Amino acid sequence: MNHSSSSEEIARELTRDITPLAAGTRLPSHRALVTRFGASASTVSRALALLAQRGLVVSRPGAGTFRAAQEPAASSGDTTWQEAALALNPGLADGNPGARRLHSPGLSNTLATPSPGVIDLNSGYAHHSLLPMTALRAALTRAARSPHAWERPPVGGLSDLRMWFAEDIGAGLGREDVLVVGGGQAALSTAMRAVAQPGDPVILEAPTYPGTLAAARAAGLRTVSLPLDAYGMRPDYLDDALGRTGARLVVLQPLYQNPTGVSLTEGRARELLAVARSHDAFVLEDDYARHMTHDDGIPPVKPLILLESDGTVIHIRSLTKVTSPNLRIGALAARGPVLERLRTVHMIDTMVVPAPLQHTALEVLTSSARKRSVARLQTALTQRRRLAVRTVVETLGADVLPDHPRGGYHLWLHLPRGTGESEFVSAALARGTALAPGTYFHADQPDVPRVRLSYAAAPTTADLVTGIHRLEGLV
Repeated sequence: MNHSSSSEEIARELTRDITPLAAGTRLPSHRALVTRFGASASTVSRALALLAQRGLVVSRPGAGTFRAAQEPAASSGDTTWQEAALALNPGLADGNPGARRLHSPGLSNTLATPSPGVIDLNSGYAHHSLLPMTALRAALTRAARSPHAWERPPVGGLSDLRMWFAEDIGAGLGREDVLVVGGGQAALSTAMRAVAQPGDPVILEAPTYPGTLAAARAAGLRTVSLPLDAYGMRPDYLDDALGRTGARLVVLQPLYQNPTGVSLTEGRARELLAVARSHDAFVLEDDYARHMTHDDGIPPVKPLILLESDGTVIHIRSLTKVTSPNLRIGALAARGPVLERLRTVHMIDTMVVPAPLQHTALEVLTSSARKRSVARLQTALTQRRRLAVRTVVETLGADVLPDHPRGGYHLWLHLPRGTGESEFVSAALARGTALAPGTYFHADQPDVPRVRLSYAAAPTTADLVTGIHRLEGLV
């Protein structure tokens, strides 16, 4: 079975193997299943999740996956009719530019939980030991005691929280320019559907964050990907693409772009904004890494929304990277009529972000420990990046890592031409190291093999070094 095998196919084959087993029998390890099926770690994880949902297996953290004690419950009826009901109507399947696609292996891989014994160099979230866990617990306790914790909040979010976001983004913005949403991914989805209609083109970086691709596809948008140079998206390419496609939306990551790590200069940023404005297009600024600068990094470019005043930029700011992936709080900032459109889409989707979560976020953000926790994370990421760069070069050679950003949480490894990207990732997982294949960051099949390595998710620096050493000999 090759790398493209679906989780359903793997689940069916495993069902045949598992059904006759005695209750409590331990299944082969996650690594062994990846090797057996030649599939990605996320595909195997989804297959095991399907079996768990059907009652065939149970997962015990730290021990493995086992045959469940009870037989799976009998189905209440034949559900095969749903396959046809969920498909596009005849005549719409072919050539429908607005067809929504709900397939996102890249985003699933980002959220995959590694099996016991696997060192996580894949996740986009920092290990909890690097995050302000004590402050979060205290904030949750204080928020729960607030007499306003369970009152219905305004649709746009708590006034004080909106003001905090406005001040954090920068001078010139007020609370009236900010909308509180349920994290960065929700912000991407809300903005895309507020600005563009199904079938519209959207200009994306190539490569880009899998969540951006997923949100665009789920909104029924046609992705138009533009390659990056050392300073991000090129203005001449953008000008040509907007002229050819008539796109009304461009999505950019200004700092430590995921996955390449490149950052815009102020000069490049102003050129891109001028091009977008000349075509009456919005720029959706995903500023996910604003507080993930490193101790030895150069001053980052200002948020793009501060470089213009005509309402070209819709800004995304999220808390999850520097607090916790569970604190699903983010903000959209914009000027002009588009903000009301954003508010309406947000209201239709979620009505409001839960007040207890907003109060908890406000407690964390206004605590005396806030600046110290961010500085601690930045120092830890700096140390981990230096260690990861040195170990990668020693283990795989300098050609694999021609450059690296002094910010963010990841490295973009360049595999030699002819290297099988999926085979490299599968072999790494078989050795106990989880990586993100470069294919997941592209709308189309990439020309050259790449792998993203996250140095933030491993529990310790010793685990980080061990995980990289396991890659020796794979190139």
